Amino acid sequence: MGSQTFDLFVIGGGINGCGIARDAAGRGYSVALAEMNDFASGTSSGATKLIHGGLRYLEHYEFRLVRESLMEREVLWAMAPHIIWPMRFVLPYHKGGIRPAWLIRLGLFLYDHLGGRKLLPPTSVLDMRRDPAAKPLKALFTKAFEYSDGWVDDARMVVLNARDAADKGALIMPRTKVVSARRENGLWIIETVDTLSGRSETHQARMLVNAAGPWVDHVIRAAFGQNEARHVRLVQGSHIVVRKKFDGPKAYFFQNPDNRIIFAIPYEDDFTLIGTTDRDYGGDPKDVRISAEETDYLCKAASEYFKEPVRPEDIVWTYSAVRPLFDDGASKAQEATRDYVLKLEGPSQGKDSSEANAAPLLNVFGGKLTTYRRLSEHALEKIGEAIGVKGSPWTAKSHLPGGDFPAQGFEAEVAKLQAAYPFLAPAHARRLTRRYGTKATILLGKAASTADLGRHFGSDLYEAEVRYLMQHEWAFTAEDVLWRRSKKGLYLSKDEAAALESFLQAERIAA
Repeated sequence: MGSQTFDLFVIGGGINGCGIARDAAGRGYSVALAEMNDFASGTSSGATKLIHGGLRYLEHYEFRLVRESLMEREVLWAMAPHIIWPMRFVLPYHKGGIRPAWLIRLGLFLYDHLGGRKLLPPTSVLDMRRDPAAKPLKALFTKAFEYSDGWVDDARMVVLNARDAADKGALIMPRTKVVSARRENGLWIIETVDTLSGRSETHQARMLVNAAGPWVDHVIRAAFGQNEARHVRLVQGSHIVVRKKFDGPKAYFFQNPDNRIIFAIPYEDDFTLIGTTDRDYGGDPKDVRISAEETDYLCKAASEYFKEPVRPEDIVWTYSAVRPLFDDGASKAQEATRDYVLKLEGPSQGKDSSEANAAPLLNVFGGKLTTYRRLSEHALEKIGEAIGVKGSPWTAKSHLPGGDFPAQGFEAEVAKLQAAYPFLAPAHARRLTRRYGTKATILLGKAASTADLGRHFGSDLYEAEVRYLMQHEWAFTAEDVLWRRSKKGLYLSKDEAAALESFLQAERIAA
């Protein structure tokens, strides 16, 4: 058993687990975090990648969630202006459509005024007979509403939270599975197994945080043998990526006859991301894949709006994830609450002496990318109740690694990097700034030419970047590099991806 007793042991390396670990470490708690796979390998990299208030949640009267989300948009943008940026969304309208114009106007009025908008521009109305935004759409749409939200590189937001937690003293353990957790003498005794080496370890902690996402009920059952644990409603969301259907930086918000909505979003310069679906999921979260039915649904829904139809053969990539929504009894998957619920078991809940002295457990249900920071703050309030307060809220004015420049200063950062490394192609300098912000200079080091970046793996991916990801961001496989730390998997051939995997394997053996 390790000699250290941690204040907190966090299970789960998605956005909520990494966010809680970072906040806690920054307040002075000793923290350990175990993730059974790579960071953001589940739900947190399977989102629609939006920092948004959730316009459609207004229809379900989730005003608290929408207000909190709206207020968080600019807070998160200022925290990480390299991986988060504003985006305008075009909502086409025609008479006899799914929702009347007055209802859309009311929703967008609330969206503009419910919370915190300072830098983001307000809603406007577009004349689609003249506006360039109409170009890819059918002539049916003569009017549109345009509003602001934000875009995020979701997987990078997760790993940067993990990186910052580690920099603040947390023990971060990817590819480490928790196989048992039990209470003993007022502490948690947690058994873990390294999924690569098979090595077992025992840790002890004053408090356990279960942020396992879709597996949160699995952890409750494993820790307590509570076979009846049914707190989470698993909802599958799938997306397709096609060659770009339109130019320009704006996204589209499409309303479907079944009252569901999908987005069509500019993606990685050369593509369009279309999604999401919403349907209940009953399988193992690790096996989730887009179905033929979902593919057909997304293609048909987008084709109702675009002049040029979206066909299954246009698809270059798909991804699918399971959202662990709190089971509020909603009848439809798309109506289930996206709000988060934190349940504390232990001292503050104790009714008798044995329960009062039990090591506390915090279970985290639901949540979304946009509210992860506020979820973390609320989790820290409950942690303070259970094991004593340390520090005070600090993340609202903080920066994630690489994000220490003004919210509206991205273009200046690109120019700065280009000036420091003039051999970089403009698109390469831009991409590195988007991924790494001010940390791009650490990645590039003293390079004075492309040759100094080492082996070329394809597209603009070089050895210097791969090594940086291995050393600073726990990248281990080609999938980690190509699909989570970057999206270069869209550009590299199978042979190039295999060569990258061979390189990483050789590096692991050498280490």
